[in-house]
Amino acid sequence: MHGLGGLRNVVRQELVARQLSANLPAGPAVDPSAPALRVLDAGCGQGTQALRLARQGHEVTGMDPDPAMLDTVASALSAERPEVQDRMRLIQGDGREVGRHFGPATFDAVLCHGVLMYLDEPDPILAALARVLRPGGLLSLVVRNADALAMRPGLGGDWRGALEAFGTDRYVNRLGLATRADRREALARTLREIGVPLREWYGVRVFTDTAPDAARVPADPEEFEALLAAEEAAGGRDPYRGVAALLHLCAVRG
Repeated sequence: MHGLGGLRNVVRQELVARQLSANLPAGPAVDPSAPALRVLDAGCGQGTQALRLARQGHEVTGMDPDPAMLDTVASALSAERPEVQDRMRLIQGDGREVGRHFGPATFDAVLCHGVLMYLDEPDPILAALARVLRPGGLLSLVVRNADALAMRPGLGGDWRGALEAFGTDRYVNRLGLATRADRREALARTLREIGVPLREWYGVRVFTDTAPDAARVPADPEEFEALLAAEEAAGGRDPYRGVAALLHLCAVRG
């Protein structure tokens, strides 16, 4: 639950939501003529994106190995309208073993956000998630950007930390956990090999990644919208997106 209402997390979730909206149709609760998609959020965490998609009218399955996280999502879900509650279900499980729960081509979209950084090897989970994705379905990944690991320590004046970050994919996150980052080119190659080629990619948190944990969302709505607009613009264009803390990759199964 660390920092869920802080600036960095709010910016991340809002940017990812906007980027998803550019790659997924709105649900029938927004556009009555639109279809309800079958969505899997593998590693749903606090459930921000899963709940948003359920509110739009999509049928969403939230999956997470941590029962405490599922309890958090269930609590949030209990405050939603009954029709939103009916569209969403929660199951405990590991995305690498998603085939134990679902058959091939079950879902129209699969989200896997902030999960790969905790796995030593991304290929098994990517293959498992691709298997349950229908042809033409969207796979959405949010990963730590290995090509930008020196940015955070460097901008913070930690020169030794910046030097150590060059050429590695390992780092310690703000929770003090040893984690792993990914490089876009390597992930794009893997996605091609498993039949889910990369269609679009974005940077997430180009400007706000070094904000303190205690930083809050600006109280002035206009200022906050300007912040989000600047982050969104940077995350969608070169060279800025290449140095973002996180990458959002949107791939489509062939």
